[in-house]
Amino acid sequence: MIKYQKKALKAGMYVDNAHVDSVIRTYKQERWVYNTERIGKEDSLSTWYSIEELEEFMETAKKNGADGVKIYFAAYPKDFPKQPEYAERQTVVLVATKQKQSLEGVQNKDVYVDGQAGPQILAYNAGQICPPWCGGKGVGPDDGIGIAIVDRKDKGLSVI
Repeated sequence: MIKYQKKALKAGMYVDNAHVDSVIRTYKQERWVYNTERIGKEDSLSTWYSIEELEEFMETAKKNGADGVKIYFAAYPKDFPKQPEYAERQTVVLVATKQKQSLEGVQNKDVYVDGQAGPQILAYNAGQICPPWCGGKGVGPDDGIGIAIVDRKDKGLSVI
């Protein structure tokens, strides 16, 4: 008989200001600037959700057997009629998951629920992305976190 050892369902950790500043700055310098040039407008730097809606999603996920959440990096399609200002900008999609043990190891499987058209993935998206909706000082690319000077070659330097 094969026995599996249950591991703690914790993958992350709390981090400090220096860590947050470092990873955001790195993202801006190594990814954001190229995404922005490719799509021809400032790409999003963040997605905002209220605590209330995140708690509701988590509760729904738990009720459907989930024990975790995958956060996928994603981008809206070029033709996004629901919110044209979101077109081509990046976002995140939260997907409820259930951890499964197998001979290959631990896997985090997406959770599906019954929908009108059959099984539907239990997922959440469409937060408030910044840009374009930054809401003023302290909420967007100029809030001081991860501030970076980026050399955009012929286009000069940008402070983001």
